[in-house]
Amino acid sequence: MTGSLERLEARVRDWRAREPLVLGLCGAQGSGKSTLAAALAGRLAADGWRVAILSLDDLYLGGEARAALARTIHPLLRTRGVPLTHDVAHGIAVIDAIRAGHSVPLPRFDKARDEPEPAECWPIAPAKLDLLIFEGWCVGARPQGSAALAEPVNTLERDEDPQGCWRHAVDAALAHDYAALFARIDRLVLLAAPGFEIVADWRAEQEETLRRRLIAQGRPTDGLTDRAGVARFVAHYERLTRWILHEMPARADLVLPLDRQRGLSG
Repeated sequence: MTGSLERLEARVRDWRAREPLVLGLCGAQGSGKSTLAAALAGRLAADGWRVAILSLDDLYLGGEARAALARTIHPLLRTRGVPLTHDVAHGIAVIDAIRAGHSVPLPRFDKARDEPEPAECWPIAPAKLDLLIFEGWCVGARPQGSAALAEPVNTLERDEDPQGCWRHAVDAALAHDYAALFARIDRLVLLAAPGFEIVADWRAEQEETLRRRLIAQGRPTDGLTDRAGVARFVAHYERLTRWILHEMPARADLVLPLDRQRGLSG
């Protein structure tokens, strides 16, 4: 995160003219989005800004809802992550309420349990926010279009989605419901990983950090995965991550290129 916070903070202060400012922060798994968002929020709050953070991950559907998607659309939708596995309508409602100046509960998802947290545990965003940071691995992503989906990008797609049903459904979701959600972003920032190949390493580090925290809290770690599980998990994200790294830099309001240690590379 070396250098990224200072550069991002300077730009956000310049962009403040619109209140509330909805800042989209996109970056591959493990790229440091949550850490950067929290650090930015802390700095600005110290200056009197009213700031809240909404993570796309906290909009994940629970297991039952994803099981229904797996039955009716494609089995790969049982795994959380790609478009279609989020409660997009809820995300839109939260952002619209914040834009209207209201105080609103912010959803939270428990990754260890793979289920949303009970609503009574959600934090409350204060009324009349100055800044909402909306962060997530595919925040602001655009669809690829049918022609780009023909060839599988990895063995997961080749073996488990040979007809392309899963990837076409995901792309269609990006073109419709997710487009409506992402249209509410005022400024888009991309944390650009040096390549998709680093994502599995970053994700494994995340998983280990979460594992240690849960053990320290005396909580179960059954929902976490080993390195082989991580490799399979991130394969679900590969196509769209590669597309974002290719397509988004040309239109993002700010690109923060990262090295393997998550510091600025340029």
